[in-house]
Amino acid sequence: AFDKTIAKDNSLAVGFFQRGFVHLQLEMYEEALSDYRMAFSHLRKNPFIDYKQLGLRHILYAWEVLYNTAAAQCRLQQWQEARVTLDQAMVWRPEGRTAILDLALERVQDRLFLEPMQVPLGEFFRPRKKEVEQLDSKDFLGKPKVISSIIPNDEYIGFEPLRPQKQGFYEPSADALR
Repeated sequence: AFDKTIAKDNSLAVGFFQRGFVHLQLEMYEEALSDYRMAFSHLRKNPFIDYKQLGLRHILYAWEVLYNTAAAQCRLQQWQEARVTLDQAMVWRPEGRTAILDLALERVQDRLFLEPMQVPLGEFFRPRKKEVEQLDSKDFLGKPKVISSIIPNDEYIGFEPLRPQKQGFYEPSADALR
C-alpha cells in the first residue's frame, strides 16, 4: 500500500517515513535507511510538515525522521554515522525534546539499538467529505441525442435555435407519404 501511495505522489515525505518503519519491522534495513533519507529530502529543509490539511492528523518533524535514520543505521552497525545523524537531529529538534535525543546519543555510544518512532497507530488519511465528493465523475453535458427531421424538404444541417416554420414548406409531398 505504501508503494502504491509513493508511486502516486513521490514527494509524500510521510509515505516514505511510514514505509521506512515497515521496512525496519521486516528487517529490511537498507531499504529503511533509503526511505528515511528520501523522507528527509522531501521535507525540503522545513522543520516539519503538517498533514492535517490532507486529512492525516499528524505532524512529521525533521528531527523524528533523522532519529529514525539513526535507528536504521544502528541496525546496520553504522554507529559513527548514527551519532552524526543524531547530532544533526539536535539542530532540528524543537524545544523540550532534548531528553529523547540525549538518551538516544547515550544508547548509540553504548552500541544499543534505538526504537524507531512512527505515526500513531490508528491514524489514517481521511480526506474531507467535500474533497471525496468531487472524485465522482459528473456528466455535465447530459446524454447525447440524435435528432433527425422527418420533414422531407428540410435540408438544414447545423446547430442553432429553432427556426420559425413557413406555411406549407414542411408538409410532406404525396410521393413521400407513399
